[in-house]
Amino acid sequence: MKSWIIRMTVMVIAIFISNVHGKRDKVLYCSACKAIVDEMNYSIHQVDPKKSINVGSFRLNPDGTMEDKKVPLVRSETYLGELLDEVCNSMSDYALHVDPDTNHKQYKRFAPRSSKESGTFPDFKNFQFDGPESSNALKFACETIVEELEDDIVSLFSQDTGHVNEELCSRVSDYCKDRSHTNEEL
Repeated sequence: MKSWIIRMTVMVIAIFISNVHGKRDKVLYCSACKAIVDEMNYSIHQVDPKKSINVGSFRLNPDGTMEDKKVPLVRSETYLGELLDEVCNSMSDYALHVDPDTNHKQYKRFAPRSSKESGTFPDFKNFQFDGPESSNALKFACETIVEELEDDIVSLFSQDTGHVNEELCSRVSDYCKDRSHTNEEL
């Protein structure tokens, strides 16, 4: 009798988890995925491309040599992991944007990153800054994606894949599988 109760409990929990995962807001998660890629790319481009780091086992071989190699710092798993730890903190710089012509919704960056960009403010009248679709929801979606796809994100960025946005957000995660989200820029 107890094993039947345990099996039923496990089955109910599994159904609940699959339903919660299946009801993710496509706009929210697609935008969060794109924002992760955008923020990672921005951070990577801020580092001198000539900087490198030694990677390898750092163990001595029987012949006394050590196998290590140099890779660009921005493509090292260590550096990319550090970026991922901080990437969701920038989600407060994004808000829901509604295109006035198409009524298409997506989260976009509204805050400039530097003083160079400070003169180029977007048209704020098409942004929604409060309500259920706030930056807290975007940050939570970002944290969820990073937690679930950390290895895939690091792998794609370490390989310097040219189309990380499409690869991660459409193929790996299916968050932007719908055609209306794939070709949009943040």
